[in-house]
Amino acid sequence: MAAKRVLAIVLAGGEGKRLMPLTAQRAKPAVPFGGIYRLVDFALSNVINSHYLHVIVLTQYKSHSLDRHISKTWRMSPLLGNYVAPVPAQQRVGKHWYLGSADAIYQGLNILEDERPDIVVVVGADHVYRMDFSQMVDAHIASGAEFTVAGIRQPIALADQFGVIDVDPDKPGRIRAFLEKPTDPQGLADSPGEVLASMGNYVANADALIDAVTRDAANEDSKHDMGGDIVPWFVERGTAGVYDFIENDVPGSTDRDRNYWRDVGTIDSYFEANKDLISINPVFNLYNDEWPLFTGYTGLPPAKFVHAGPGRLGHAADSIVSPGVLVSGATVVGSVLSPGVHLHSWSSVSDSVLMDGVQVHRHAQVHRAILDKNVIVGARARIGLDADADRARGFTVTPSGITVVPKGTVVE
Repeated sequence: MAAKRVLAIVLAGGEGKRLMPLTAQRAKPAVPFGGIYRLVDFALSNVINSHYLHVIVLTQYKSHSLDRHISKTWRMSPLLGNYVAPVPAQQRVGKHWYLGSADAIYQGLNILEDERPDIVVVVGADHVYRMDFSQMVDAHIASGAEFTVAGIRQPIALADQFGVIDVDPDKPGRIRAFLEKPTDPQGLADSPGEVLASMGNYVANADALIDAVTRDAANEDSKHDMGGDIVPWFVERGTAGVYDFIENDVPGSTDRDRNYWRDVGTIDSYFEANKDLISINPVFNLYNDEWPLFTGYTGLPPAKFVHAGPGRLGHAADSIVSPGVLVSGATVVGSVLSPGVHLHSWSSVSDSVLMDGVQVHRHAQVHRAILDKNVIVGARARIGLDADADRARGFTVTPSGITVVPKGTVVE
């Protein structure tokens, strides 16, 4: 039997309002993460490691930095016909931008017509996880479903935060109903305290997907959303399957980080996902070389730690320190430092995420904060130690006490 032709579509047009101010000047998938990565790198690394090398990235909202990152970083071999191509909203079917994730695929049907795939893998671009999509594709083909939804097990108490997949007990591989943030769902047969939440990843037969999004585009009552409209359409037809993420066996994964998946849709979840990277035995392991995470930083000098006098020791503990970082007589604890960060003498950074090019000057203190690119923290300035003072300066402070300083801000 000939191998199935697979096209991967990465949905990267999200605005990310709940991540403001980090998304004030960039699309959500372009938000830096984990020092050297951007959120889109996780989806793309999973697709490429799954050996799917024809990839379309559908972009829309403030996409310049995202488009630039993809074009500079994700270069495939044109000799072999492989590519990762960003595709903006083209208004091929009307004078409007993407109305939703399903409409984004509908507006890109010319790509499917050109590529003529048998199978389409559709993934979101703003989650942190590892997944071998080839295993999901194999399960989809074996099941005979037209459309398969990836589900991750979540405590039943959190069901009202997700789109929940109600599995048919008589047909465990089929979806009986798709429930949007239910308050009283039925637990899984093998684990009554858990439900399957949609991961926003789908595998579909190409012809069935084309039919579904075409019908959806003609429905004026639709919100044109993959989860809210397309999944229920296949459920009603009885052709929607489910793939339990617990069955996905990623090479190199450990019992600690297996089946890790984090939706970084809020400042708090983004902050916690960064913190997941830095423990001695991290919940999410960046150092799995059997399933590498690809990104675009090259040509930067190594990180450097200088000054070792009394009270002026440049050092970092329980932290990620990226290339190009200079820790000059400063103290870093439990933090993520992105390329080009410069910490000056007697400054301290703790439990924080600092993006590219941040400068923290002498005697300044940063605690439980996210500093966007090129923020300058002046000498003796304090961030994250007084929530009222931070709000008075116009900074976002989450209910859990995380202070966010927007891109390019100078903090006196």
